[in-house]
Amino acid sequence: MNDSHIYVGLDIGTTSIKALVCEDVKGELRVVGVGTQPAGGLSRGVIVDIEKTAHAIQAAVRQATEKSGIKIDKVIVGLPANYLQMTEVHGMITVANQGQPREIINQDVIDVASAAMTQNLPPEREVIDLVLRDFAVDDFNKIEDPRGMVAVRLELRATMYSGPKTIVHNTKKAVALAGLQIQDLVVAPIATGFELLSDGEQDFGTVLVDLGGGQTTTSIIHDHQLKFAYVDPEGGNLITHDISTVLNTSQRNAEQLKRDHGYADSRQASDEVQLAVDVVGKNQPVNYSEKYLAEVIEARVRQIFERSQKKLQSINAPRLPGGVVLLGGVAILPGIKEIASEYYDGNVKVYIPDQMGVRHPSFALAIALCKYEDDLRDVDQLLKETVHQEGNFASVVHQVVQQSAQTSAAPQPTRRPAPSRPAPQPSQPEAQAQEQPEDNQPTKKKKKNPFSNFFNNFFD
Repeated sequence: MNDSHIYVGLDIGTTSIKALVCEDVKGELRVVGVGTQPAGGLSRGVIVDIEKTAHAIQAAVRQATEKSGIKIDKVIVGLPANYLQMTEVHGMITVANQGQPREIINQDVIDVASAAMTQNLPPEREVIDLVLRDFAVDDFNKIEDPRGMVAVRLELRATMYSGPKTIVHNTKKAVALAGLQIQDLVVAPIATGFELLSDGEQDFGTVLVDLGGGQTTTSIIHDHQLKFAYVDPEGGNLITHDISTVLNTSQRNAEQLKRDHGYADSRQASDEVQLAVDVVGKNQPVNYSEKYLAEVIEARVRQIFERSQKKLQSINAPRLPGGVVLLGGVAILPGIKEIASEYYDGNVKVYIPDQMGVRHPSFALAIALCKYEDDLRDVDQLLKETVHQEGNFASVVHQVVQQSAQTSAAPQPTRRPAPSRPAPQPSQPEAQAQEQPEDNQPTKKKKKNPFSNFFNNFFD
């Protein structure tokens, strides 16, 4: 937690980069400044030119500094969910001192988190986050914070999220090149899912569809965990491209038409409203009806939703009580909710932040990042400290091995990774619920309803 209670969320998007400055005033988070700049050096959510991205980040942060009057040196960065893998992990250590129970301290939480992460990852992947499910103190489970309790044994169950080192490295490098420090790296659907949904929506299950400029991310939050994330390389940029191609106009004109006159649902547009469009090769503007423009937009929007829904069907995702929440810049298009309702089961709504100056779904991630950091508990911070201790997974594992070798002192926990890992290790990189190691886990494998089939499948 920042001692000044100032948080800066940095959303590095394909079409725009947003820096949002928030201040925690008596437990209420207020937006005090925002900077938005056209993105540079990104393609479909991924940084492909570090220097260009760094310049765009600098410009957005400079604008946010001017509007807020606050010097910005640290940012909370959202990471795209591209190639994200999720693995259920389990760690166990001995806390007892010379066979006697003792009080659990911060270091024990760090040690049990390190023990949970002692598994092999391909060299091209890196642990991004470790999200707590619960702790177990001796024979008592479902414990949220074990510190201060007396125990012989401490266990942790968590979900480990890993991603390509290239994405993580390029993000870190671009932020550093912009002259900023990273306060936290957060997977985008974790931030939006944990902070923009109500407690009930997170508990019973909700589908989040982030309609960004370069890609669309469909994710599922259930039981207060991110259970599934799928990134489709179609987004608002392709809508702009379609308009440009069909109307034979420049990309800039196409983007302006989409923003000012676009409808996702052509039934809501008028055939009588005529739009004068500058067409390449014509001396005079050409008139197109508002409805015709909407038909071009609707075709791509329907394709985006169809691809998202087919992916959900392929993993046998059940109808979730929380319905579907749309966010991201494309979600502002009039009629988007009505079109989405034709593809998804349950209630569909568009998330729009309620803070002044950012009442647009494109600011959803930036504000979620600030809320996420503000809501982190001390025990969550300890898990993050473990993950990011050395900046990459390999060094964390190396440190765990060193610690266990160095500490022959009696109070040091004894690592027992073997019992908590299945002997045969699947070699495929796709996470497919490979971690079923927990002793109290097998009962969950008995299928009771459609949710069981789905959650056995959520590592896609």
